Amino acid sequence: MNNPLETLIFGTLIIFIISVFIWPDKGVVATWKKAKKQSLKIQIEDALKHLYDFEEKSISITLHSLAGYLGINGDEVASIAETLKEMKLITIKNEKLNLTSEGRAYALKIIRVHRLWESYLAEETGIKEKDWHIYAEDKEHYIDQNEADLLAAKMGNPSYDPHGDPIPTSDGEVPTKKGILLTEIVDLNKIFQIVHIEDEPQAIYSQIIAEGLFPGMQIRVIEISKERIKFIAEGEECILSPLIAANLTVVPLLYADKIKKEFKTLSSLGIGEEGEIVGISKACRGQQRRRLLDFGLVPGTKIIAELESIGKDPIAFNIRGASIALRKSQTNYIYIK
Repeated sequence: MNNPLETLIFGTLIIFIISVFIWPDKGVVATWKKAKKQSLKIQIEDALKHLYDFEEKSISITLHSLAGYLGINGDEVASIAETLKEMKLITIKNEKLNLTSEGRAYALKIIRVHRLWESYLAEETGIKEKDWHIYAEDKEHYIDQNEADLLAAKMGNPSYDPHGDPIPTSDGEVPTKKGILLTEIVDLNKIFQIVHIEDEPQAIYSQIIAEGLFPGMQIRVIEISKERIKFIAEGEECILSPLIAANLTVVPLLYADKIKKEFKTLSSLGIGEEGEIVGISKACRGQQRRRLLDFGLVPGTKIIAELESIGKDPIAFNIRGASIALRKSQTNYIYIK
C-alpha cells in the first residue's frame, strides 16, 4: 500500500472500527454489553418485587407466572431464575420460587426507592397522579440507597406513599398496614376513611382516579350488594363494582370530632355569592396546592365569585381585594361554607 491516500483511508478505517466497535468504554460492543447488563439488572429487580408482592399476598409464584409478569419466554425466565438462585436471592422447590432473607432485603430496597419517588412526584412536581407509578417504575432502578436516604430526608422521612402504601425504612422495616377492603364493610351509614388505593393494574387505578377518590377522603357507605357498593364521598354519590372497590382500603372513624362535615366546593358558588374557605382537598398536592395557598386560599378567608368567562371556566374570584381567575379543576378541590 504505497499510495499515501490509500494509507490514510486505511488508517482512518482502522481507527473508526476500533473506536466504534472495539473501544473498551464507548464502542458499539461495549455499549451493547452495558445495555444488556442493565436490562438484566432491571429484570432481576422486577422479579424480586413481584416475588415480594406475591409472598405478601400469600400467593405462590412459578416460573410460568413470573414469565408472564416480566413479558419474556420460558428460556429467558429460567435463566433469570437461575441467576437469582446463584445470587442466593431465591430458592426453588417443587417449581415454586421463594425469596431468601437476602432477596427480601433487596426487594425492599427497590420498593423503598419506588415509593419515595412516588411521594416526591406527588408533593414536589406537577406530574399527574395517573403517571406517578409509571415514572417511579423507571426511576427505581437508577437511584442508589444514599440518594434514596437524601430524598427521604428532604421530604421528612414519610412512612406512607401517596397511595397509602408503607415505605420501608433504610433498615428494611416496613410500617404496619391497616384497614379493611371496601368490599369487606358490613355496617351501613358508618363513616370510613380511605387509607390506601391500589395503583395496579393501571386500568382499574385510572377508573378510581376518574371517580375523584384519594387516600384521606372520608366516605359513608349507604348500600352494599354483590353488584355494587354505593357511598357518599364529600357530598357526592359514588357507585363502584366489587372488582373496583376491592382496590380500596378503609378504616372506620370512631370519634365524631374526626368526621369532616360535608362542605360545598368553591365550584358551587354562584356569581355574586360569598363563601368562607374551610380547607383544600388532600387530593390537591404539590405545585398546584402551593399555588392555591400562595393565592391566599387558606381556612377563614372570605371569597366572592365576581365574573365568569363565556364558557364559565375560568371564573374570577375576589380574594382579599384581589381578583384571581380559577378553573373548575381547581375550585373542585377547595371547600367552603
